[in-house]
Amino acid sequence: MIDLSANAGLPLSLNEDGQLVFGRGLTPVAPAVRRKNDMREVLMEPDSRGPEELYYMYRNVMQDGDGGKIRAAGLRYDITVIKPGILGKEFIKTAGHYHPEKKGTGITYPEVYEVISGVAHYLLQELIPGEDQVRRVALLEARAGSRVMMPANYGHITINPGNSYLVMANWVAEEFASEYGQFKEKKGGAYYEVSAGEDTEFIPNPLYDPIPPLAEWQVVEAPELNLTRERPFYPSFLENPAGFRYLVEPENHREDFARYVEKAAAGK
Repeated sequence: MIDLSANAGLPLSLNEDGQLVFGRGLTPVAPAVRRKNDMREVLMEPDSRGPEELYYMYRNVMQDGDGGKIRAAGLRYDITVIKPGILGKEFIKTAGHYHPEKKGTGITYPEVYEVISGVAHYLLQELIPGEDQVRRVALLEARAGSRVMMPANYGHITINPGNSYLVMANWVAEEFASEYGQFKEKKGGAYYEVSAGEDTEFIPNPLYDPIPPLAEWQVVEAPELNLTRERPFYPSFLENPAGFRYLVEPENHREDFARYVEKAAAGK
């Protein structure tokens, strides 16, 4: 059993089967399960061998009595658990999704993640507005205790490159609905991360043409977006719900998002 409470700010543990154990005061949530067969359209090797169950999505996690405050803020708090391992050569990953546009604003909803346990590789892709062409691709590595943002107008995939379970939480707008279509059409992201002995390798996806070079982003702090290591996401929200308003009002925070991207790309 792995105690997750320190990084999660909630009484949570992870059992040896990769299932969340909900402590006192937490309403238990049954996960949605993503299986290998669900992922065939986005895998580098669709017929590869590997585990049948790949990751578990616990949506609307909350402490008893917090539902009203979370709903009033228009948000949702989820936890995802991704198994370690490979499918053929490719590390286990999420299906990948883009974010919907907030109606009438010309900007999509952002999303923020907190790594509770393990190591995450976030593959981010920025689309040219109004087109299906990707103009920027970046990889961001985040370890336990890190908080990162998937900026407005970016799609993303989460990869577990480690040998232990990856547990991560996210805050997102309640009306957010993930858009999977383009990742399915392109059979995954612009790059596949594969095992190469003691190292990893990124293989370009030939269905992306042209394909941007893979940039490397760093975890950076952005206090204006509540992206610091001071407090876990959940108690940070309870103390200051207004600090997460940018997740439902992205049109008012374009400059904040641009600064975040600039800092993450520069690594400072």
